[in-house]
Amino acid sequence: MSVGVLLLSHPGVGSAVLSAARGLLGSLPLATEAFEVPWEAEPEQLLAAASRAMRKVDAGDGVLLLTDLYGASPARLAERLVHLGTPARRVSGLGLPMLLRVQNYPEHDLEELTRTAAAGARNGVVVDDA
Repeated sequence: MSVGVLLLSHPGVGSAVLSAARGLLGSLPLATEAFEVPWEAEPEQLLAAASRAMRKVDAGDGVLLLTDLYGASPARLAERLVHLGTPARRVSGLGLPMLLRVQNYPEHDLEELTRTAAAGARNGVVVDDA
């Protein structure tokens, strides 16, 4: 079994990051899906659909929820998902470096993969001195 990954984002963000990761890596080692929250939607209205998306990627070891912006609607939806019974952790700041880092460590458990995601985001920011 392995950890599943669900990207919760504003429209266009999660699907683009997921597409780029698939383009770079080919097939992804971890079951990964994007769930995009429409601009005008309330997280409460999407809870059932987001829960189905979470169950789709859950292989039994929990789900890592990666959100694009802390405190925004996708992050608030993720906050609701962690209370539904499936073991889940949330990390905000979704970007390609974060997702690639996560996919490179499919053997990590949920807790370790959560730290891996955060490290991938931090280490993906580089100031070019040139």
